[in-house]
Amino acid sequence: MDVKIGAIDTCKPPHTDVGCLPTVNAVTIHNPAVPFNSPESTLGRHLARRLVQVGVTDVFGVPGDFNLTLLDHLIDEPGLNFVGCCNELNAGYAADGYARARGVGACVVTFTVGGLSVLNAIAGAYSENLPLICIVGGPNSNDYGTNRILHHTIGLPDFSQELRCFQTVTCYQAVVNNLEDAHELIDTAISTSLKESKPVYISISCNLPGIPHPTFSREPVPFFISPRLSNKMGLEAAVEAAAEFLNKAVKPVIVGGPKMRVAKACDAFVELADASGYAVAVMPSAKGMVPEHHPHFIGTYWGAVSTAFCAEIVESADAYLFAGPIFNDYSSVGYSLLLKREKAIIVQPDRVTVGNGPTFGCILMKDFLAALGKRLKHNPTAYENYQRIYVPEGHPLKCEPKEALRVNVLFEHIQRMLSGDTAVIAETGDSWFNCQKLKLPKGCGYEFQMQYGSIGWSVGATLGYAQAAKEKRVIAFIGDGSFQVTAQDISTMLQCGQRTIIFLINNGGYTIEVEIHDGPYNVIKNWNYTGLVDAIHNGQGKCWTTKVCCEEELVEAIETATETKKDSLCFIEVIVHKDDTSKELLEWGSRVSAANSRPPNPQ
Repeated sequence: MDVKIGAIDTCKPPHTDVGCLPTVNAVTIHNPAVPFNSPESTLGRHLARRLVQVGVTDVFGVPGDFNLTLLDHLIDEPGLNFVGCCNELNAGYAADGYARARGVGACVVTFTVGGLSVLNAIAGAYSENLPLICIVGGPNSNDYGTNRILHHTIGLPDFSQELRCFQTVTCYQAVVNNLEDAHELIDTAISTSLKESKPVYISISCNLPGIPHPTFSREPVPFFISPRLSNKMGLEAAVEAAAEFLNKAVKPVIVGGPKMRVAKACDAFVELADASGYAVAVMPSAKGMVPEHHPHFIGTYWGAVSTAFCAEIVESADAYLFAGPIFNDYSSVGYSLLLKREKAIIVQPDRVTVGNGPTFGCILMKDFLAALGKRLKHNPTAYENYQRIYVPEGHPLKCEPKEALRVNVLFEHIQRMLSGDTAVIAETGDSWFNCQKLKLPKGCGYEFQMQYGSIGWSVGATLGYAQAAKEKRVIAFIGDGSFQVTAQDISTMLQCGQRTIIFLINNGGYTIEVEIHDGPYNVIKNWNYTGLVDAIHNGQGKCWTTKVCCEEELVEAIETATETKKDSLCFIEVIVHKDDTSKELLEWGSRVSAANSRPPNPQ
């Protein structure tokens, strides 16, 4: 009898639903033997098998004396590959990118010096609702409660500093310093990460991974994560109220938000769009979650910096349904969206609010959207209005021979590179705005970190995403300022044999911050970026670098990267003027600046 490992809801392609194991990555074991009290039934093996069972085949990390024994057990697991990173921050970012593609990610670091280094990446994953298992090699179990001072700490006998830091950015924390409850703590942590779609923290004492214990079996029995269910009466009431609200509207629209991923509701959202005939838009942080080839897709709704004609349709609608939105100062363009609560249905992963009320709880988004689609009248009015006002986008002015390259010309060529076999990673900065305007072909992945917005995220995330989705060629867009934060893990990409294409946008500084508030601190020292990558390459692995300053050089570089160097990591440094920014960034920056500079309220 075959036993399928990782009995979690199967889901669609890697870049859509997070927190479940894609069918293609399921592991099947034939007639597994389950010997108990075996010398191999150790804590380390149990953790390694659990990671493989839930879909993790690569763990990112940095070795340190407290995690070395644990790493021995992880690398002994046939289905698990350890990817050593240059620093803990990038290991966390890599696990973040991996989770976006695979559904769950993992990293392993050492006590405190490693844990506090990876903390920023874990906070980012928490903000983006990503299941991420952060494993820390902890002190010897005999040292707890002894009043001893250990290295890698702040010099106090209290070892809880790291734990306290992780409590606010993880949904569960397990400190494993004895074998009696290790099985329960590890399994609870991993299952909680998957159920909550958030990071968890597991600290394992350095002397425990190799010790057998009766609670472990050589082949852990797969655990089943019980599916969540909607309250049937509440679901029916919510659907009835929403259907009445929308069916009486003249030109309703629906807008997808980033929490559709954690709710595993992307397919249900598309089904609703098909059934209703409404115009379909996405919030910027949900780009890639809704197929842009959908016949009623009208673009990205981002207030004043929306794609052309999208905001006019959304904000003039007499009813709008937002599925999984996050309205923060960035996504609302400095709180300037022209939306009215009384016109809105807000659907969160587990509740629905219709207009100014009522609110219905204990309702899963995917159940609500699926049921609502069956109760709506077909109404394409908003999309028909969009078609009436839509004017096709023009093309950038043609470049003169050897003219300095412009960003709008760059992205016109990038558009032609995209296919279902590619994925786009956009770094915090002007790449947010330029990549939003790309039209994603069917199957093309797209990721960026909008809620947390940590510069440098994309280098590690690109490493992790490419490692998880080896069938895709990742195309990353990274500003020079962001690259300087995390550049080292180009080395790890080469070591893993990845074939990513990185476009390094060299405009001499932190352009996004210039448009919010300028100052001399936004200018950075220029590096010889291609020379740096060549030095990292050092003749080991497949790597090709070039620097482009004009359209002719760009065309040649893209041709080389996609043809003769298609199996290599390609690093293309693009030199552009420091003031060459998208018009959307200019508008967005001024509005966010105004929001940041509001005076204190009168006391």
